[in-house]
Amino acid sequence: MSDQNNQEPLLQVHGVTRYYGDRIGCHDVDFQLWPGEVLAIVGESGSGKTTLLNCLSTRLAPTAGAIEYRMRDGSMRNLYELSEAERRLLMRTDWGFVHQNAADGLRMTVSAGANVGERLMAVGQRHYGKIRETATDWLDRVEITVDRIDDDPRAFSGGMRQRLQIARNLVTHPRLVFMDEPTGGLDVSVQARLLDMLRRLVSELGLSVIIVTHDLAVARLLSHRIMVMRHGEVIETGLTDQVLDDPREPYTQLLVSSILQV
Repeated sequence: MSDQNNQEPLLQVHGVTRYYGDRIGCHDVDFQLWPGEVLAIVGESGSGKTTLLNCLSTRLAPTAGAIEYRMRDGSMRNLYELSEAERRLLMRTDWGFVHQNAADGLRMTVSAGANVGERLMAVGQRHYGKIRETATDWLDRVEITVDRIDDDPRAFSGGMRQRLQIARNLVTHPRLVFMDEPTGGLDVSVQARLLDMLRRLVSELGLSVIIVTHDLAVARLLSHRIMVMRHGEVIETGLTDQVLDDPREPYTQLLVSSILQV
């Protein structure tokens, strides 16, 4: 990517709205995401954060609005004007998606090495030895011992599965990664280890990330900027430390003080 493109948004979101019948999923959301920026979307259950994430990642078509993405050639394209084949190619190459339940993002019946290697094959790599070498390197980077490369994920703990899912997503060096509650359901000690690893990898690779979480500690640790959602609308946004240390909106103040359980 050119220096000029680094000074321009990677993603531009204009008035994104999604209805489920008469019910609002998310309403009139606008923001920009910059190269290398981590944005956390927070709010209680039902706030619209997952609906928004699914719209942004093209898993769910918005009712209204536009989402523009800067392609590798520097052009801005409306994601919902891309062909299905173009969107699939983005998902296999330029994007990653880390699910809360790692089983949703892995093939549970093939080996750990094959889970990582499949993603490499999707971007055109064919040399078995090089694919296995890269998979081995990535298992090491996500703190999975190399002697587990031929084990399938059903034999892994929850934390190991999540680390494997992250390796599968990052091996192709995507520019944008979506994360849906990546530490949800894990023990506190396992969460801490995973978060440390995520923060290191995001920094090393210069990734742009949009992370949905109900855990403000996760948002503080990983994100540069935060958006607070309630009833489908963004009610407060700003630099993460500013919003969490000095929230303006009463709802955000409740979130921060943990009076409101999320």
